[in-house]
Amino acid sequence: MPALEAEDITKTFHEGRVVVPVLRGISLSLERGEIVALMGPSGSGKTTLLSILGCILTPSSGRVVIDGTPVDYERPGRLPEVRKRSVGFIFQQYNLFPALTARDNVAYALNLKGIVGREAYRKADELLEIVGMTDRSRFHPRDLSGGQKQRIAVARALAGRPRVLLADEPTANLDSEMGSLILDLFERLAREQDCAILIVTHDPSVRACCSRVLHIRDGSLATVDHEELAFAHGA
Repeated sequence: MPALEAEDITKTFHEGRVVVPVLRGISLSLERGEIVALMGPSGSGKTTLLSILGCILTPSSGRVVIDGTPVDYERPGRLPEVRKRSVGFIFQQYNLFPALTARDNVAYALNLKGIVGREAYRKADELLEIVGMTDRSRFHPRDLSGGQKQRIAVARALAGRPRVLLADEPTANLDSEMGSLILDLFERLAREQDCAILIVTHDPSVRACCSRVLHIRDGSLATVDHEELAFAHGA
């Protein structure tokens, strides 16, 4: 059973009397243990699609199934519960709370999933160990490098063992060495945590850790093989 399935997803926005179609019948499937890249130009619909798959936005039509359970978009009040239970987000800007230590940031994410007190901190320590940040657990975000902050963000996203990790430009603010370390971490997490990882990116180096590359343009989706993608970027 796939970790995530999307079938014929459309999204249309209305700007006054103007109808703006953003997604045009997108279907995809993510398997457990798989890393997939989603690439495309600005304005192609990447962020909108990621938001729908992560139960932040509601599609105009279509269906999403996460870990075997259809997402009930007719009851938007239930979407936060789906996000907490099954989806982890990793953001380009990290979105860490500056007043909290690394450990507290991860523990807070666990609190939101119903894990509190000593158990939250025990699990936070486990997650920080997974991403190699035990020695920085008492540091605040201002005292961490970009790569270290991204590792904390990954640990936070792993709270509650989600079936799907959605990463939005996770290497955009990192140098090539730190970016490579984050991608190595994703490969290990997909294998050891048995989760599916979808990476929205403009970074062609991401394709090295992916089993597939999906390309979105004008709201439509196509699979791009590695040779074609390398040629397109002059690799």
